[in-house]
Amino acid sequence: MTTFVLLHGAYHGAWCWYRVRDALESRGHAVVTFDLPAHGIDTTPPGSVTLDDYVDAACAAIDRAADETVLVGHSMSGVVAAGAAERRPDALDATVYLTAYLPTDGDSMLDLRAPDTALDGNFVVDEDRGLGTVREGALDDVFYGDCPPEERALAHSLVRAEPMAPLSSGIPLTDANFGRVPRAYVECTADATIPIAHQRAMREATPVERVVTLDASHSPFLSLPVETADALERAAAI
Repeated sequence: MTTFVLLHGAYHGAWCWYRVRDALESRGHAVVTFDLPAHGIDTTPPGSVTLDDYVDAACAAIDRAADETVLVGHSMSGVVAAGAAERRPDALDATVYLTAYLPTDGDSMLDLRAPDTALDGNFVVDEDRGLGTVREGALDDVFYGDCPPEERALAHSLVRAEPMAPLSSGIPLTDANFGRVPRAYVECTADATIPIAHQRAMREATPVERVVTLDASHSPFLSLPVETADALERAAAI
């Protein structure tokens, strides 16, 4: 079976995958989840982290994986997944971008932001601390529009401020490395943070071999965990 290495997005941690992890493991897959530096319960000082630190953490997880390995990046971690594919092309059978930012060479996550999203007016930057947050009252509109109340409550209690420096760092990519790792994309048609038109525009710039569609918001791992596991299996079978 497949080993899925699941990379959470901004503000989140390994906790967000708990239901998808259960669904994949129940089908015999191995699943690797972990907190990126300064996320979840990781204690790295947020002001010290870089995009390279995120990619290093992803590569370390890939190095621990066995058998057929598929790297999944959600949202911001699409950039992290691309960087890991650049560094570990021979260790990956595929990369899957789950309603994620899909870069070209040199892109940063901030370069890839979509205009006119639910984040507009709801993103607050603490310049002194180098952290970004989403206004508490906007979290559901931004991330959890179709999630059950209990999942929203869980997420509200666990999201953290996001280090800003990694978001503005470009990711170097080459055809020789990143370009030869098969790519798939799981699009979410009701995403208010990375709207579906923007997901599709990124795929025009960086084509993928397979597209799987979910009728879901930005957090399908909480709203549709079984369907998300289905989608990851289908996407990984490139």
